[in-house]
Amino acid sequence: MSTKLKLLGVDVGSIGDAHGNQNPGARMFRYLDPLTQVYRKIVVSSDGKKLLGAMLVGDNSAYDTLLQYYSNGIELPDEPASLILPQSSGAAPALGPGALPETATICSCHNVSKGDICATIDGGAVDLTGVKGETKASTGCGGCTALLKSVVDHELEARGVEVDKSICEHFAHTRQGLYDIVRVEGIKTFSELIDKHGNPETHRLGCDICKPAVASILASCFNEPITDASHVPLQDTNDTFMANMQKNGTYSVVPRVAGGEITPDKLIVLGEVAKKYGLYSKVTGGQRIDLFGARLEDLPDIWSELIDAGFETGHAYGKSLRTVKSCVGSTWCRYGVQDSVGMAIQLENRYKGLRSPHKIKFGVSGCTRECAEAQSKDIGIIATENGWNLYVCGNGGMRPRHAELFATDLDDEQLYRTIDRFLMFYVRTADRLQRTSVWRENLEGGLDYLKEVVLDDSLGIGDELERQMQTVIDNYQCEWADAISDPEKLKRFRSFVNDERPDPSIIMTSERGQLRPA
Repeated sequence: MSTKLKLLGVDVGSIGDAHGNQNPGARMFRYLDPLTQVYRKIVVSSDGKKLLGAMLVGDNSAYDTLLQYYSNGIELPDEPASLILPQSSGAAPALGPGALPETATICSCHNVSKGDICATIDGGAVDLTGVKGETKASTGCGGCTALLKSVVDHELEARGVEVDKSICEHFAHTRQGLYDIVRVEGIKTFSELIDKHGNPETHRLGCDICKPAVASILASCFNEPITDASHVPLQDTNDTFMANMQKNGTYSVVPRVAGGEITPDKLIVLGEVAKKYGLYSKVTGGQRIDLFGARLEDLPDIWSELIDAGFETGHAYGKSLRTVKSCVGSTWCRYGVQDSVGMAIQLENRYKGLRSPHKIKFGVSGCTRECAEAQSKDIGIIATENGWNLYVCGNGGMRPRHAELFATDLDDEQLYRTIDRFLMFYVRTADRLQRTSVWRENLEGGLDYLKEVVLDDSLGIGDELERQMQTVIDNYQCEWADAISDPEKLKRFRSFVNDERPDPSIIMTSERGQLRPA
């Protein structure tokens, strides 16, 4: 087997006790493709039945499958190396939803297995909504949404059922199709879109799937305030009140701190506001300060004080640019070769108004020591002696993905132009609630195709993408500044429709010197 695997480009080795291994006789299977910069490694038990660990660099499309084998102790196929071999090798890799056994846990929140999903489909469920309704899969944290959809689609297709790619029952179009319709026809309201292109057999009010998706598309194309009368009915709770609802019915207040840079005066203001309104304060991983526990009726007053002090919305509630993390760069660090803080501030202010299929995070590091962790972000920038290296489609969270090197030694203007094109192409073509990492993995042609479109302008749309981004930039305005200047918009900020009393059910207690939900 070793000779065969070496011919296929896989190096097989064993790990013995002499190396301090806790699993005697464990074996490693490694695959390396230097042309595409893909490296994969799995470690299996001595009998080849259990997956003990894995590493994926450059292409982690096998992550979901490997995670199931690892976390559920599922027995490996007879040829474990098939898990990491490319299809072109002649092997039949055991990847994708079809390879998962029925015991594989798809939704850990509700303990739903692949077998449960298959049984639901066999019992009459004919779409994702039906499966979710019967099993409750993906109704918890939502982290399994992408995997659940792939399993459901695969099982339906395996049973000869045509999988409907429509965004919902109200539109016979994908999210990408709706985006193209809106952009080409200049449609600016949901009512106009559903009247012209909605399914005539359904009601005209839309649903919780299509309304937020269309709201995001309209914002991506025209960047009008989401709280305008024609747009606010489309928003979910967080966007409606421009704050994230917390477990006890209070809300978070998250001002923008571009690049993580903040003056002492602004720090004092945040402290004063938090103290005045009894808010829990926390420094986040995105280098800003979250204030939790704000009552709905207090949000306008809180934001009035923050805006007067020079703050603006941080869009923590939206599917949009969240933060641009940075290290101190050449300004302070003896290793820094470029001003990473200055670049981070420029980028955050440039893209802060962009609404997208999902949230977007940036990171800018001033040298290759990578203190801003740029290679775990949707957009990562690392300084070089000659400019900036650009990385794309990274992701942290429960399904991490290492960002891929996209372009090297870019000057500032080249960097802006490349990111403009990349982001707008993502906004144009991604599916609903699809992070850049998943979009990249599902993109036919992969990274090479993406480079051709963005860097080489193979589709001839580069200038158009740049103009679309400039429209978003030119139309930006702080959503909270817009709301507090409009008495009609402020009427929403009360706990009861016909009563201005605060919600009596909100009770707080003290912990470590701060308030938290009781």
